[in-house]
Amino acid sequence: MGAKAKKVIIGMSGGVDSAVAAYLLKRDGYNVTGLFMHNWEEDGECPATQDWRDVQSVGEKLGIQVYSVNFAAAYMDGVFDYFLREYRAFRTPNPDVLCNRIIKFGAFRDYCATLGADYIATGHYCRRNGDMLYKAVDGNKDQSYFLNQVLTEQLGNVLFPLGDMIKPQVRALADELGLSVAKKKDSTGVCFIGERKFKKFLSAYLPAQPGDIADTAGNVVGRHDGLMYYTLGQRRGLGIGGVKGAAGRWFVLAKDVEHNRLIVSCGDESELYSSVVEGTDFNVIGGGDFSGEIRCTAKTRYRQPDRAATLTMLDGGKYRLVFDEPQRAVTPGQYAVVYLGDRCLGGGVIERTGE
Repeated sequence: MGAKAKKVIIGMSGGVDSAVAAYLLKRDGYNVTGLFMHNWEEDGECPATQDWRDVQSVGEKLGIQVYSVNFAAAYMDGVFDYFLREYRAFRTPNPDVLCNRIIKFGAFRDYCATLGADYIATGHYCRRNGDMLYKAVDGNKDQSYFLNQVLTEQLGNVLFPLGDMIKPQVRALADELGLSVAKKKDSTGVCFIGERKFKKFLSAYLPAQPGDIADTAGNVVGRHDGLMYYTLGQRRGLGIGGVKGAAGRWFVLAKDVEHNRLIVSCGDESELYSSVVEGTDFNVIGGGDFSGEIRCTAKTRYRQPDRAATLTMLDGGKYRLVFDEPQRAVTPGQYAVVYLGDRCLGGGVIERTGE
């Protein structure tokens, strides 16, 4: 790229993906700087402490400068408050989606602009072509689902170095380079908060309201710890395995918020399935005319395979998605994400379901 190499600031998490992405950018001639985002504050040693040490280790190995920046206030106001509001409303949120829009492609991108960055980069498994977002080559690791709320203008100068790689290649390259994070376990849990004992963590912010677990006939079959701890279709952790019921295992069917009851069923799952999804805040990534009915594929959770559907855009960011076949446990508060082939068109919050 010559004497004046383009300046790239890459978000580094302390994991293997962003470490290899940083290496690839440097290999390709960019002037690379790593930036670690410290977005969650608590007393004592926390996962972020070790992650920052790992970023420093990788920076030294690759010969790039790395810095740490604190976006904790923006994370609390824009992401964690939303997370609590949704649980308070007894819905099941996906804070990682909002975290990408507000922090990784919002606060981080804006901060990098003040440092004179020509580009920003992340270790996400996805691809960009112009103003359009596409799935990664690695279908098992594709993360376009989590970017469905990122605005078109936020992607204008973003690089995704891992979009054409598969995870085993990334780990093998990290090992070949002698990076300390080559075998580090992938992070899970809430974005920037990490793995937690969920009930204990959530109860520190929201008081639990225990109540009855009842079957569809109204018979009380157990007690729940608080409606916020459960999600539609859930089978484990109900504590009613020994209660006599119909053939099959108990699963969560609905939440009766008015009476603070968790409604469960046993056996037939037909009531868990729905073909129609309606929602709000549909974000379209990239250009195009999407009036009328649009044939597409879609998913309502990250690990779900894409399913054939028809999308209709409505006024005010509302949408209606009709699947060709009913889908299991479509959950309000989650996101329905729409694809046109490999292109991620965007997505919206799920508000309600129907037949």
